[in-house]
Amino acid sequence: MSPIFNRSLLDKMISPLYKLKEELTYHIHPAGRASLAILGDLRDCHQGKRCFIIGNGPSLQETDLTRLRDEYTFGLNRIYLLFPQLGFSTTFLVTVNHLVVEQCVDEILSVPSLKFLPWSLRKIIKPPLQSDSIFFRGDRSGGGFTTDARRPLWQGATVTYIAMQLAYHMGFNQVILVGVDHTFITQGKPNTEIVSQGDDPNHFSVEYFGKGFRWQLPDLETSEIAYHMARRAFETDGREIVDATIGGKLTVFPKADYSSLF
Repeated sequence: MSPIFNRSLLDKMISPLYKLKEELTYHIHPAGRASLAILGDLRDCHQGKRCFIIGNGPSLQETDLTRLRDEYTFGLNRIYLLFPQLGFSTTFLVTVNHLVVEQCVDEILSVPSLKFLPWSLRKIIKPPLQSDSIFFRGDRSGGGFTTDARRPLWQGATVTYIAMQLAYHMGFNQVILVGVDHTFITQGKPNTEIVSQGDDPNHFSVEYFGKGFRWQLPDLETSEIAYHMARRAFETDGREIVDATIGGKLTVFPKADYSSLF
């Protein structure tokens, strides 16, 4: 290819067009319009309340999650594997990673929680959906904390960051993290796609990304950049995010003793 018209230049030309197409499609498609309307209704609907964002780390097995039965809770990705043990479902379920959606779409859609799903994966999810499923738009350009979920949300290399932006959008005054261990036994280049060769040692269940499951290695550095943005956004507005993960390695947020919260 000519050095004047190379792949990098082509990508720069296509990207704005792709974003414009996604924007228009979201506002035109019935599922997109319905999602915008529901997100509008959810704006500040839980103002002044607290919620828990439940990660998927092994520490969940040391955490008495039954105490969250009557709390507002955000579950992430395959947290539903824990629901039979808990005896209840999280209030919300958030997923964004394409590998998780591709391999688990039927399981995700069967979860009896209010679900937040990425608009970019609508061809896999196949809208229109039931009324308990809401599409949000992702922002691949990178950077920023979005306070209004009707606008694109940056992933920040972790679905937890999407949940933080949704919690802000809904008006929650305090967000409490549990199960966000922020450490992985499996090592390698961040964002590399791999296939699990056996039991999963990185999550609350060995079946989470069990043998044969395709997943991406974590990018903890980018996640920390995103978490700092979330902390600033909450604190600027007089709100807070605290970390009550048992034994967690994340140092961005103030720590809280889980048992003292009830």
